Amino acid sequence: MSFIAGVPSAASEDGEVNGPRRTLLRGAAALAAIALTDAHAATAGSVPAAASGIDRTCRVTADRLDKLVASAYPLFNKPAILPAFDAKTHGACFDVDLHRVVTFTVNPESGERVKVSGLLALPVGAKGAIPLVSWQHGTILSFDQVPSNLTLLADADRQLTDAGDSLETLFNVHRFAGQGYAVIAADYVGKGPFRDGRGEAYAVKDVTVRTCLDMLAAGQAAMRKLGVTPSKLFLHGWSQGAVNTQWLHQALRKQSRPIAATAVASPFNDLNEAWRFWAGAQSFALPQGVTTYPALPDWISVCMIVTLGSYELQYGLKGLMKSAVRPEFHDFATKYWADYKVDVDSSKPTPTGSNLLVPDFFERFTAAQNSAFLQHLAANRATYWNYDSPIRFIYGLADEAIHPGMVYPVLAAGGRFVTGVPVQGASHRGTFLAGLYGDGTTLGGSNNVTAWFDTLR
Repeated sequence: MSFIAGVPSAASEDGEVNGPRRTLLRGAAALAAIALTDAHAATAGSVPAAASGIDRTCRVTADRLDKLVASAYPLFNKPAILPAFDAKTHGACFDVDLHRVVTFTVNPESGERVKVSGLLALPVGAKGAIPLVSWQHGTILSFDQVPSNLTLLADADRQLTDAGDSLETLFNVHRFAGQGYAVIAADYVGKGPFRDGRGEAYAVKDVTVRTCLDMLAAGQAAMRKLGVTPSKLFLHGWSQGAVNTQWLHQALRKQSRPIAATAVASPFNDLNEAWRFWAGAQSFALPQGVTTYPALPDWISVCMIVTLGSYELQYGLKGLMKSAVRPEFHDFATKYWADYKVDVDSSKPTPTGSNLLVPDFFERFTAAQNSAFLQHLAANRATYWNYDSPIRFIYGLADEAIHPGMVYPVLAAGGRFVTGVPVQGASHRGTFLAGLYGDGTTLGGSNNVTAWFDTLR
């Protein structure tokens, strides 16, 4: 690949750069050089209270990135709507340095100052101005499958797993940092190595936006210390990360900060509508040309439990979990919110989206906490915003969690810069994967997100 101003040269053909020993030495040198405090370099797990910076670094070769993606790709390509991964077509062009960034944010709801982590991924050799992607990850039903965990690839023998790692972040690192972009991704409050027993803020707007803004600032500061500056800003998100990305877009534009383009996959925009759909209280017509539609997945009910726990915690809605959940599921919901583990007991009922909530939850007054919860959901919807820079909404026509009917209102109301990209036959995960690796055949005539961003960088 030819060298373009501000973009690093490509990896060597065999993908190897210096080997594990030099990787370790260079990682240590980078750690000492780029700490964002004048006092001293931060060490892992001991960033000074007033400091933000990088506390862990590793390098991953383009060849290793390709191999990791080849292993993870089939897990998202179900049912198969894309050809098998081919490094000759979509291989990484650059080796990538992965940095864990640590900073602090303030919870707007409680005023608490919170230590948070995130990922900064940079193409090796980057200097000067390069495009930047802010990536907002989707739902993770654990505490540790966060973007910054990719720095554990410092272990040359480490293999990523669906149960333990942020594979969606791997794909973003591969398709963006591996193609010459910087990538910054927040782990979110209540997630990652500095969680400290704290509950998360799932689908809670102000906490999420503040965290993403602060991590974006910390990541950009780290870039500058490394001799790299962002040229244009792009945003990308999937599922939970899609609504987070819309919130972030809106917050940045309120600050008059330019955004080159935004892409969101499988977005839920109106949280009330999403909850009604997940609870079986709302249905949609079949998309044009589709004869059947998949049932809601089993994991929807635990996503709803995490939302209830988050809103009870962040908005101070004491007793919300108890008032919203049917009595027979109280113990299940309380335990899941505490440990994110599902212990199947055949003698006890397991909740689904349609039977989790108390009867008539959406039809009448059931409890003060439930009414307040629905009001907060409505206040946090992202649908009705006039976008003034290009944004694509990528939605699957067989997405088990997000029906296309949930996407159409924002396509109608968002203004002339909004484009919808339907993906025929795509599941929730398949929609996301197609957005990064698909082509016009899969994406209704549109190019994939990387190719689209390339035209604007």
